[in-house]
Amino acid sequence: MLRPALLLSLLISAHAGAQILLPLDSRPATRVLPALIAGLGGGTPHVPPALLLGTAAQEANPALLAAWLGSQPTDGPLIASLDALAYGGLVQSRRSPLTAEQALARLKPLREWHARTRQPVYAFITLPREPDATDRTRNLAVVRAMLDWAEAGVFAELHVTWDDALPGSPAPAEGTALAREAADRGLTNVRVYPGADEVLSMLVARALAPQPRTVRVEYSDAVAATKVIRYEGIPLTQSAANHAAGSGFTVTQDAADLTLYVFNGGDPRTAALRVSALLRRGPVAVADVEKVNLGNSRLWADLATLRQHANLRALAAWGTPGNNLGAALAHAKLGLNGADPRRQDALLAREYANDVIYSTELRAALRRAVPEQDLDTPQGQAALLRLAQGYFPLRLGNEYVLKDAALPWGRSFEWDFDLKAR
Repeated sequence: MLRPALLLSLLISAHAGAQILLPLDSRPATRVLPALIAGLGGGTPHVPPALLLGTAAQEANPALLAAWLGSQPTDGPLIASLDALAYGGLVQSRRSPLTAEQALARLKPLREWHARTRQPVYAFITLPREPDATDRTRNLAVVRAMLDWAEAGVFAELHVTWDDALPGSPAPAEGTALAREAADRGLTNVRVYPGADEVLSMLVARALAPQPRTVRVEYSDAVAATKVIRYEGIPLTQSAANHAAGSGFTVTQDAADLTLYVFNGGDPRTAALRVSALLRRGPVAVADVEKVNLGNSRLWADLATLRQHANLRALAAWGTPGNNLGAALAHAKLGLNGADPRRQDALLAREYANDVIYSTELRAALRRAVPEQDLDTPQGQAALLRLAQGYFPLRLGNEYVLKDAALPWGRSFEWDFDLKAR
């Protein structure tokens, strides 16, 4: 329970002049990364404190989130996860006991905010994964109500995405039906595709960098890219097209504003040399999707040897293929829009520290040193910081030292950390 004085201080800490982000939950990938992308051009986006958002074990308090939203400025867009308000987070969207009517009642403050401010709302809602989902009928009813809101003009854009669709999941078929329904209703402000953790970042790109941009996508293994990928139920090429369109890019085979190089297998050294060659032609972002939640250490070591990791517009290797495609494209879209050089370098350093250092080496070292059940202890957190220090300083444009590190959900899957330039 938050003390009234603490809650009051959180609610009045906002100041006018920046966009508002309502993340899916409190994880760094869903809360910190979208905010850093949003802040690339300057200013500080308004984001709820982590303790107001959901975790794996605890849903966000809808009343506190609604109060926070009501205290925010009214001179900029709202970019929001509907699951955060309706259910309390992504995990809770799968297993919440709420009825559709109760979930919709929790969403009313968002509609009221739009009616009061007349500012655009960019929002997304997920179709839950199997076998975790306990009431798909309820979730679908809430999504269809959001289509009504989109038709009524509540949303500048509504993205309906599905989460971790393993073989046998009904989500792809549900998504196809919803996409057809949206098209039949002429809802040009609705997009339907696989995604979850990366979507807030993509909506940031839609809202804050609306200028049309083009992207050319190149794969390290073009044949493999045509195969259906895990967690999405569609080919990698289609996922890239979905995430490009969702971030505001038009895909082209001609010269483009950005080249997205997708490493999906093959020889890492050849891939690193190809990225280096592409960088001599123009802006490049790299999405490493060969494995899930695990970057290719040889690829990144070779790029670092070539000193080309510091020249990328964005990099991503932290999650599923869709996570990585969407995060890299969203960052690059804002980066093409006149990013502050210091913030751009700092964000690239953070991505490298998280997606390359942590996912390829540090997480495994931590698991060898500390049993998973002991991580959520002072000793486990101290072990993380001790092990992590050995990978720093990190040099991109600036040199960065590690000031702090923690496991925010008490597990090894993700970490949070503080880098300082020196």
